[in-house]
Amino acid sequence: MSRKPVQARAGDRARLEILFDKPQLLGRLFGQYDQNLIAIESKLGVYMSARGNKIQIEGEAEAAARAREVLTGLYNRIVQGQDVDAGMVDGVIQMSAEPTLEGIIRADAGDAPPVMIRTRKKTIVPRTGTQIGYMEALGRDDVIFALGPAGTGKTYLAVAQAVQQLINGSVQRLILSRPAVEAGERLGFLPGDMKEKVDPYLRPLYDALYDMLPTEQVERRIASGEIEIAPIAFMRGRTLSDAFIILDEAQNTTIAQMKMFLTRFGMNSRMVVCGDPRQIDLPGVGQSGLADAVRRLEGLEGIGTIRFGAADVVRHPIVGRIVQAYEGPDDA
Repeated sequence: MSRKPVQARAGDRARLEILFDKPQLLGRLFGQYDQNLIAIESKLGVYMSARGNKIQIEGEAEAAARAREVLTGLYNRIVQGQDVDAGMVDGVIQMSAEPTLEGIIRADAGDAPPVMIRTRKKTIVPRTGTQIGYMEALGRDDVIFALGPAGTGKTYLAVAQAVQQLINGSVQRLILSRPAVEAGERLGFLPGDMKEKVDPYLRPLYDALYDMLPTEQVERRIASGEIEIAPIAFMRGRTLSDAFIILDEAQNTTIAQMKMFLTRFGMNSRMVVCGDPRQIDLPGVGQSGLADAVRRLEGLEGIGTIRFGAADVVRHPIVGRIVQAYEGPDDA
């Protein structure tokens, strides 16, 4: 492997070397045509060269140290059997830049993930520091509000945690819900009966389920009632016990709908409310039930709030830049 060195930033320079004990894994670490190494070089301003089972890193001292952490973190994930793709590379690079996060120090970027979720089809690990805190909250708090833009893993990770708990018997049912609110379209113009009208709005929840469980298991569990996917209006008058309950696109609930949904909470249940307060499709000028609920409930015992930003987007990197361009700084 030989490439033109990347221009490093000003400052003290360093030359570091990493020795890997399983050289047969390095092809997966480097990526096709060394794309993973190229990404790390480009984003951290370092130069890397490989010979045998060694990688040498040259560049500004702090950047070289971060590159070493990133490579070590990716290698450890490969040893654990995880797939490394461009999204994971970007996520580990982001994590290496965080000095502290709720007691998590930067060196953890090079360690095995502190938390993971196992489902029938895959093992899910955090890709950003905020996702670490979110996954820990999913296993700890009774009610979790997950706030932030699309692509940050709010709903996906919640479905993964729900599937894990359903598989291990911690809950008996998985209930997934969304408000059937149009984004510039009208339900009445869609063909079919009520189920056919609302299913397109619930499709992201189906997609996440099929990513966690074999198709036949999803269909069997839906048929038996173990998994229920329905609009929020179908929740009225019920008490949801022994269940993992997820409300997606919660910014499109009214205050009355949110109160109704939250009070469905029953014994031995867990509830996750996901939404982006900046992307409200509610008609009129009424306040979002999500914003109202967070204002009233944040800080109460048993209730956790996780806020994602553009830096936590784990889809294609350009999605994060688009979110930043449209919404401005995360603290806005």
